[in-house]
Amino acid sequence: MQLDRHRMVRLDPARWPEILASQSAARGIPDLSGWIDAGRPLVARRAACGDGAGLVPLGLPLPPSLGKQRLAFAVVPDAILSDAPPPSLADALQRAPASWQPTIAAILALAPETRCFGSLAWEYLTGLPYLSATSDLDLIWPVADAAGAARLASLAQIDAATPMRLDGEFVTATGLAIPWREWASDAPELLAKARDGNCLIARAAVFT
Repeated sequence: MQLDRHRMVRLDPARWPEILASQSAARGIPDLSGWIDAGRPLVARRAACGDGAGLVPLGLPLPPSLGKQRLAFAVVPDAILSDAPPPSLADALQRAPASWQPTIAAILALAPETRCFGSLAWEYLTGLPYLSATSDLDLIWPVADAAGAARLASLAQIDAATPMRLDGEFVTATGLAIPWREWASDAPELLAKARDGNCLIARAAVFT
């Protein structure tokens, strides 16, 4: 079982104690024992050496109040109850600072289907304080073709007036994730992220 990056994963609460015990860095953080019971998710990540065959790699970025660590877990597939895409920006905007609201409104006018990850998504999903004065706004856009990618060209104008760094990537139908700044650069070769790692891809080959 392999999940796309940024999928939000809900685990079986009955399995959480053994999963938590497998991560030495999590010991001594008592607040984590109730993480799953509180309805909070983990996030799918790319596999790393040592995850173990047949296990699903997941991550848990902790808020500043819990040390702001990034914990890595690898769980058996039957410990997963469900998985879902990252939250829509339209839903998560309720947790965004007032200074972000004009930027978010402009992005949603351009691309209503925008989803978010990073600090804003985690604050929305958990109710915990993840955002800070230096947080980025991390976004994802599903893009079916070159015309859809071209529609996002206006992000450069929106980005020029933002109070925060506007980060993110568009994801093609084949699962390639292209950072929007890479695409906006007009470079002939682009950095692409996939389930199994990063690669360079010719711009002309992204949608072929």
